[in-house]
Amino acid sequence: MADNAPSVTRTALVRQAGTSKEDVKRTTRRILFGVFMYGVLIFVFVVSALPVVWVIMSAFKDNSAILSSPFSLPNQLNFQAFVQVFTLYNFQTYTLNSLLVASLATLLSLVVYAMGAYVIARFDFPGKSLFYILFTLTLLVPPHTKAQPIFSLILNLRLYDTKTALVVVYLSFGMAMSMFILRAAFMAIPKEFDEAAAIEGASFVRTFWMINLPLAKTGLATAGIMMFLGHWNEYFYAMLLTASAKHRTLPLALAFFTEAFSYDYTQMFAALTVVIIPGIVIYALTQEQVQASVASSGVKG
Repeated sequence: MADNAPSVTRTALVRQAGTSKEDVKRTTRRILFGVFMYGVLIFVFVVSALPVVWVIMSAFKDNSAILSSPFSLPNQLNFQAFVQVFTLYNFQTYTLNSLLVASLATLLSLVVYAMGAYVIARFDFPGKSLFYILFTLTLLVPPHTKAQPIFSLILNLRLYDTKTALVVVYLSFGMAMSMFILRAAFMAIPKEFDEAAAIEGASFVRTFWMINLPLAKTGLATAGIMMFLGHWNEYFYAMLLTASAKHRTLPLALAFFTEAFSYDYTQMFAALTVVIIPGIVIYALTQEQVQASVASSGVKG
C-alpha cells in the first residue's frame, strides 16, 4: 500500500500537467482566434466605413482644405455647401422624386410579394415548388439584360420619361430575395392561428391581412428596407427611362452633377452625402429587425 502511494501521486501529477497543457493550448487558440476575428472586423470597417466617413467630413471643408489635408477633421461645421446644393441645383426635387418612386415601388412590391409568399408558405398545390424555384431563379438574371424588352414595353405603354415608368420597372426588383425572406417569415407563424380564424369564420383575405401580415412585420421590414435601398440607389433604368430634369432621381442627378462640377469638391461631397445618409439612417433605425429576420430566414428557409 505504501509502495503504491508514490506511483498514484506521480500519475495524478502527470495527468494534472497534461490537463494544464491542454488548457493552455485551448486558451492560446481562443486568443489567436479572437485576434484574427477582431483583425477581420477592423479591416472590414476600414474598407467599408472610412470612405463614407471621409466623404461626410469633406462636405464640411472647402476645396483648399480638402486638397491640402484631405484626411483632417473640418475646422468648423459649414453647411453652406448643402444649402447651395438644394437651392442652386434643385436637389430637393431630385430627392422628392427618389423618395416618391422608391417608397411607392416598395409598398406595392411588399403587398404583391407578401401575398405570393403567404400562399407558397401556407398551402400545398401542384407546381408549388416549381413556382418558388422560378421566383428565386430571377436572382441569377442580371438586371441590365432586361433593358431592351423593358424599354420597348415602356415606350408602347407611353410611359417614357415619367416617374410611373420607374415605379412599374422597380416592382420586379428584389423579387427573389423578398420572396425568400417573406416565405420564411410566414412559415415561422404557427398554423394554429389560421385554424382558429377559420373556426371563427374569418375569410382567406381577413386571415391574411388581419392575422398573418402583422405577425410577419419583421420579414416585411427587412424585405422593404432592402428593396427601398435598392430603388433609392438605382441608376441604370433611371437613366434609360427618363430624359427631362423634372423626373430625375438622386443617383442620376448626382451623375450629372459630378460631371458638371467635378472641380468643386465641397459641393460634390455634399451631394454624395445627401444620397448616402438616408440609407444609413434607415438601416441604423431598423438593424435589429433586419438581423432577426435574416436569422429566422436561415433557420426556417
